[in-house]
Amino acid sequence: MELSEYQRLSRRTAEYPREAWLAYPALGLSGEAGEVAEHAKKVIRDDGGEITDARRAAMAKELGDVLWYVAQLASELELKLEDIAQANLQKLLSRQRRGVLSGSGDDR
Repeated sequence: MELSEYQRLSRRTAEYPREAWLAYPALGLSGEAGEVAEHAKKVIRDDGGEITDARRAAMAKELGDVLWYVAQLASELELKLEDIAQANLQKLLSRQRRGVLSGSGDDR
């Protein structure tokens, strides 16, 4: 599935208060990312550092929720997921070419 198709189709399920057009998807994204992190923590604490099939499946579901919220936030900001993905990859490849993938600062 193309990112543009996912973004378009996912809008059909975007039901939240219109007055919360920015806050709702931003907070949802944060919450779902936290759930992904919780599973990663449990891999360490409960699974001895090994990814079980059940944990992988649970994380896949949470990552799907992260993707949904990213798509809604992008749509609310009138941005295309494909443009976001392309710009991010260009930024990372530039950092890689310049030897600055590690470090801190957005403008490195």
